Amino acid sequence: MPSPVTLPRLSWGAADAGRRALLVHGLGSNGALMWRFGVALADAGWRADAVDLRGHGAAPRALDYTIDAYAADLAATVPHDGRAAWDLVIGHSLGGAAAVVAVADDPAWTRRLVLVDPAIALTERDREIVRNSQTRAFEEPTAAAVRAEHPHWHEQDVELKALSAQQASRWAVEQTSAQNATWDVRDAALRVAVPTHVIASDPAVYSIFRGTPAEAVVADNERFTMSTVTGAGHSPHRDAPEATVAALLAELGR
Repeated sequence: MPSPVTLPRLSWGAADAGRRALLVHGLGSNGALMWRFGVALADAGWRADAVDLRGHGAAPRALDYTIDAYAADLAATVPHDGRAAWDLVIGHSLGGAAAVVAVADDPAWTRRLVLVDPAIALTERDREIVRNSQTRAFEEPTAAAVRAEHPHWHEQDVELKALSAQQASRWAVEQTSAQNATWDVRDAALRVAVPTHVIASDPAVYSIFRGTPAEAVVADNERFTMSTVTGAGHSPHRDAPEATVAALLAELGR
């Protein structure tokens, strides 16, 4: 794997909480945008740490923006209390793909995985939609622009999405697309050996997982299960936060 960088963190919950979760954001975002999960887990007695991925937020910049590089950073990220493994890792989009690669290579890294509309395998249509979305974000990285595109989002999501575009390296985001000429981690997903639940967005709105070739891993790997957040697009924790958090808590209660 590539050499890792150390990722900065934000935390929710008591420092001495018995259960530890890692929250991993998607392309062009930052750790703070995982706040819905952080708050919900803290309220349920967890300690949740969200990281900024390389090239995003306050994280170090680098030259390598392959999925393997993102995964190497995650694999080197462990709970601050000295434990060797996370109890739970939640990864959205790119963060989901990187988490899949990390745990496929080291099953002891986390005991459980939740993937939020993960970018397991992108079609050319998906890649074009993502590129266009990132271009819009960088061309007008303001709360007003985010609010106009997503008028139903919570104001904190609006503010943080604008901030994430201001913080992220545009070059890093563009290189994430360019350096992953084939975006497909299905082989890694088939090697995942920990319980994994996918919270998919609604394909009737837009999903990069449900209704695409990536979805086959749910049937092909017995460790995978899936639920769908009806009416939510690619970021269900922002489009339908209550339903998304309910899906997470229901899964953790099994």
